[in-house]
This record gives sequence, C-alpha cells and structure tokens, in this order.
Amino acid sequence: MSRFYTIILISVLYFLFDWYVFQAIRMAISEWSLSARRVTYIIYFTLSISFFLGALFYRSLDPQIFKNLRLFLLSGFLIMLVGKLFAAIFLLIDDARRGVVALINLLPQKETPIDASRSEFMGKAALIAGAVPVVTFSFGILSGAHDYRVRKRVLHLKNLPKSFDGIRVAQISDIHTGSFFNKTAVAGGVDLINAQKADIVFFTGDLVNSESAEAKPYLDIFKKVKAPMGVYSTMGNHDYGDYSSWSSQEAKQKDISNLHDMHRYMGWDILLNENRVITEGDGQMAILGLENWGAGRFSKYGDMERTIKGTEEIPFKLLLSHDPSHWDAQILKEYPGIDLSLAGHTHGMQFGIEIGDFRWSPSKYIYDRWADLYQEGDQYLYVNRGYGFIGYPGRVGILPEITILELKSV
Repeated sequence: MSRFYTIILISVLYFLFDWYVFQAIRMAISEWSLSARRVTYIIYFTLSISFFLGALFYRSLDPQIFKNLRLFLLSGFLIMLVGKLFAAIFLLIDDARRGVVALINLLPQKETPIDASRSEFMGKAALIAGAVPVVTFSFGILSGAHDYRVRKRVLHLKNLPKSFDGIRVAQISDIHTGSFFNKTAVAGGVDLINAQKADIVFFTGDLVNSESAEAKPYLDIFKKVKAPMGVYSTMGNHDYGDYSSWSSQEAKQKDISNLHDMHRYMGWDILLNENRVITEGDGQMAILGLENWGAGRFSKYGDMERTIKGTEEIPFKLLLSHDPSHWDAQILKEYPGIDLSLAGHTHGMQFGIEIGDFRWSPSKYIYDRWADLYQEGDQYLYVNRGYGFIGYPGRVGILPEITILELKSV
C-alpha cells in the first residue's frame, strides 16, 4: 500500500474514532444553548484536526526552526489521544450494556421494551475520564517540567576519610537540552543548583537527546554551574548519537567529540572511562567516570577495569555511571570497593506519585533501582530523577531533581 493510501486509511480510522468519542461531549452539553454548543464543537474539532495533522506531518518541519511547534503539535496530539482513549472505555462499556438490552428486547415474551438509549451518566463519566488525563498532562507541561526540587540526603560512609567529613555533593542528571522550550526556567534551575553551595558537582549523563547541536543554545547557561572542588561529568546513552541517522561513522564520532568539547567549554571535567583523585588534607577520594553501560538493550561503552585503574589504593571511591542497572549487574558483584555510585537515566518515567516515603512510578516495573537512595551492605547507590525530560515535555508527580548529598565519615 502506498504512503498516500496509508495516510488516508489512518485518517479515516482516526476520525471515525474521534466522532465516536465526540458523542460523550455532545451528550454532556446537550442542555447548553445552541451557540455555546457550536463554539464547543468548533474548538474540539479544530484542536483535534490540527493536532492530528501536526502529528502526521511534523517530521517535515525543520527541527531547528520549528522545534517548539513540533513539540507542541506532537504533545497535543498524544495528550488528546490518551484522553479520548479513557473516554472511549466508558462509551464502550455503555454500548455493551445497550447491546445486551437490545438482545433482551428481541425476546418474544418481552412486552415492554427496556430503554436502550445511551446512558447520560456514562456519557458524562466518559467526558470526565477523558478530561482528567488531558488536564493532568497539560499541567505537567506548564508547571511540572521545570518545577525543580532539591532533595537532600545524609550518608554515613565508613571509608570516607575524616578530611572529607561533611562534604556536600550536588548531582544533576539527564539534562536533555534537545527537549527544552523555556530558557528562563532552565536558567532558574541552574541558579538553584548554585544556591546549594555544594563543594563539588557531578553530572551523570544525557546532556542531549540525539546530537550535540541541541546543547549549543544552553552551554552558557550550564557554564554557570560552579563548585570549589570542581564539576565532573560523564556520558549517558543519549550522548552517543545512537538515536540519529548519520552519513558515516566518522560523522557520528565527530559529533561525539563535539559534545566532549562542549563539556570542557562549560568547565566540566568529563571522565571517559577514567578517574580523578582529589586530595583534602591527608585524605584522598577517587572519582570514577564510566561511559554508559546499561543492562539489556542499552549501550555498553563503559570499561570498569580501565576506569578504576590506578585507584586501587584510594580508600574511598565514588562512581559516576549513568544507568542504575549497572550497579546490580557489575558493581555489587565485582567491585565491592566502590562506596558510592551516582546514576540517573530512568527519569522516574516523569510520571508517578511521591507522598512522604511512599513512592510509585511505572518505572519500578522496568528498573529495580529507579529513584532515590539504595544500600547493599556498605555500598550505596543514588538514582537522580533527572533535570530535564524527553518524549513527553513535562512531569507529573516525579519532578525534576537537584540532589544534595552530605557525606559523613563513620
């Protein structure tokens, strides 16, 4: 089937579905004035058609010139689609009921037919069910995307030298500059990082979504992240260009090299399967920066043997490793000398619930370690919820995070 006929078929199926869901709106506002109903119908179908066409053809819009428009069109389509799917569930339940009633009315002994018309209650329930995700995910874009939260933890570490007792460590992760649409809000987050007055800052990967060019408009913003003992960074799975098409392997490697240079331009000491040793008084701390290593289908550019080489005698080791699955797959099994690991990657799926110590997200069904602090014996892992976002341009419940860890010597 040609692309043209595929588009026609998809369009027909979509608008049949759209018309079906529209019945809930029509029933819910049936008592409104004619002019109010007409305005509602026009708004609904204008948005529905606009978002559908935008989602269908958004790839034809230049991602550099029309970045925000593409984001708006695709997000609007997906949010409305989720809302319609929720509404359709209630309409289908009601139609199943109507089908049963119609069959009962066919029975010969039935003298008085049962009313088989659509239930007004179910119609309104469908409308409410559809509105909830639309309102929730829209609010997540307008408010949640940049609602930065500072999360503080105190860790008591037996191998931490006394000279480092009380050191304040800041962690950010998963910036994803390619998704941003509000520079002012992003800069406000950087001000919040600096306001914590951390002694040292770590970034655990995913500066971009696909290509280094995405970071260029934000370099001077993140260049302002400062700490007395330095800013150290490493690479995440999105930083290798694996999600883009390249004219050649050389072009891809050039883009990765450009990204490395961007880290250095910002004053971030990027660690590529290497380490740095920090000395404070008579104590030393080894910072290990592993390139991305993820279990399953994710890339494995990391080389732990190379990363840890030369730090064997350093009493305290802190590892930057983007994907938390690495902790269970390698660190706990093979590297008991690593005291603290910092990761990101999961974003907490940018959706969930956090109330006090209760924490839930669909991410928990994919990752054993998906947010906050974990401990096995004397080893710790902290999983940052991410600074930015990807895909859905917002957050609901699982908000962007700036982590502050106070390390205490035992």
